[in-house]
Amino acid sequence: MPIRMERQNPGAVLASGEETLNESQYSEVREWIETQVGETLKQSINESVRREQQSTGNPGPLPADAVPRPPCKPKPRLERAASLDEKHWRRRFKANQDSLRDPEATGSSSGSLQEESAVPDQNNCSFSDSQGQPAKSGYPGNGKPRLSRILPKHALPQMEINVTSRALRTANRIDPDYMDYQEASSQLRYLRQSSSLSDTRLHSSMVCNQCSSDSMKSTYSLLTPIRPKDMRSSYLEGSLLASGALLGAEELERYFPERRLGVFIATWNMQGRKELPESLDDFLLPSDDDFAQDMYVIGVQEGCPDRREWEIRLQETLGPHYVLLHSSGHGVLYLSVFLRRDLIWFCSEVESDTVTTRIVSQIKTKGALAVSFTFFGTSFLFITSHFTSGDSKVCDRILDYKKIIEGLQLPRMIPDTNPYRSNSADVTSRFDEVFWFGDFNFRLNKERSAVNSILQSKLEKDMSRLLQYDQLTKEMNGESIFKGFQEAEIQFLPTYKFDIGCDVYDSTSKQRTPSYTDRVVYKSRHKDDIRVVKYASCSLIKTSDHRPVFGLFEVRIRPGRDNIPLAAGQFDRELYLLGIKRRSTREVQQRQAGKNQKTSSVCSIS
Repeated sequence: MPIRMERQNPGAVLASGEETLNESQYSEVREWIETQVGETLKQSINESVRREQQSTGNPGPLPADAVPRPPCKPKPRLERAASLDEKHWRRRFKANQDSLRDPEATGSSSGSLQEESAVPDQNNCSFSDSQGQPAKSGYPGNGKPRLSRILPKHALPQMEINVTSRALRTANRIDPDYMDYQEASSQLRYLRQSSSLSDTRLHSSMVCNQCSSDSMKSTYSLLTPIRPKDMRSSYLEGSLLASGALLGAEELERYFPERRLGVFIATWNMQGRKELPESLDDFLLPSDDDFAQDMYVIGVQEGCPDRREWEIRLQETLGPHYVLLHSSGHGVLYLSVFLRRDLIWFCSEVESDTVTTRIVSQIKTKGALAVSFTFFGTSFLFITSHFTSGDSKVCDRILDYKKIIEGLQLPRMIPDTNPYRSNSADVTSRFDEVFWFGDFNFRLNKERSAVNSILQSKLEKDMSRLLQYDQLTKEMNGESIFKGFQEAEIQFLPTYKFDIGCDVYDSTSKQRTPSYTDRVVYKSRHKDDIRVVKYASCSLIKTSDHRPVFGLFEVRIRPGRDNIPLAAGQFDRELYLLGIKRRSTREVQQRQAGKNQKTSSVCSIS
């Protein structure tokens, strides 16, 4: 009995006619299905190859071996019941029809023909298995086949990772592992041109192994990004832990990750000379120092008549990175505080006071000048003083010291950071960090000839042979003066008294004994808050009978509260402009002098 198979479901025939098929009829149905599948696949592949050849402009005949063979005939399962076999083939036949109707389908339910053979991808003529993966076998003739592109079914979630270290967040710099800054900027410009994403989405979607999201943001601004939720959070006035507090721990860690402030302390008795050194670089900027300090405090005794000129010279030397936070004068005592311009926002208002130790208070050559302020949460007190002179007037100098610590009325408006440890009779007990420097006028209790013989020997840096006769060292050990203060080890020669312009000690008829009159001592409420980096004198400044003495210190600072009177970034702007103008003029003159020296060379012919 012939069976019509054109566009007819064999299941319908089976349902309307016979209940079961004999073996010959079963074979015919199976062969018809395999033939239909093979012809349909062949037509589909030929059509896609022709389209690809037309698009590439390289038409040509389709290789005969490029058409995949239909799957092998399954072995007949005679042991199965006819009804089960019938249901099995119905499912397979229906699945084949569905896949033929939908050429984009890459897989089907279990039991389809695609489970057992690799079928070509309709889009790019590449083979893929039933799971959508490229098949291992491609076109066997002309090289490797082009594999289909594997894409995720759903959009990948955005990754929000912050690999920025605390040091990087503090310093606000571009990640050192990241590519060059200019290269990164050019890549960002290219991304903006080739993408419709906004800047916000661009940052949130870009993730690379060499940079963090904060590093990418730093190409727009070096300021730390502020999140809206941080701005919405409550803020307690004066809280140390409040987010965004100007003097709080977060801001302190941003500028000082190690909580160490570099302080330069200098003292110099100028002998009232009108002439200033040609250059102060060797004094304020020693060549053997790797970095400049954060704060420069310079005290002068017997200063030059023009105090403003002296301050301009200091500004000219320190340059545009520093500003004059405060300057005070008491007769011929000058005290100037310069600070890095980035740090002026973290200072409280500056307070100052003076004490005269002379019997006649109108004569202001001996006494003290003090300046105090709070930086973040650490209070500072700087005192420069000039004690009574004379080899044998040790008691007078001790009286000067006591009069000063009792007479200085500081602080006034700035709250004490630790009032429980303060003493109303000692100004130095009311501050966290105290530096006292000046011409203390303590001498060496030894004859000039004996001191000369010691100086003529090779002392190098060991000054113990001279310091055993030092009056100040003896009094400090007995705690009769500078109680609680310390002094760094002295490894320089006596700084007094020299002949002007040379390195010869006093050659006049008085024959004064060389002594360590110029000193820097320090005191702290907390142990190990102050670390000495360097303590030396500047032997290249020879315009006075004293040599300048300076010290480099590292001071531990703590977070503070915002409810104190702040300086609000104020500094001496007029002095700043004058100093920078003078500095630029000097540099131009030096360059011009160098050019003139090259062009004015004389050639002599013998």
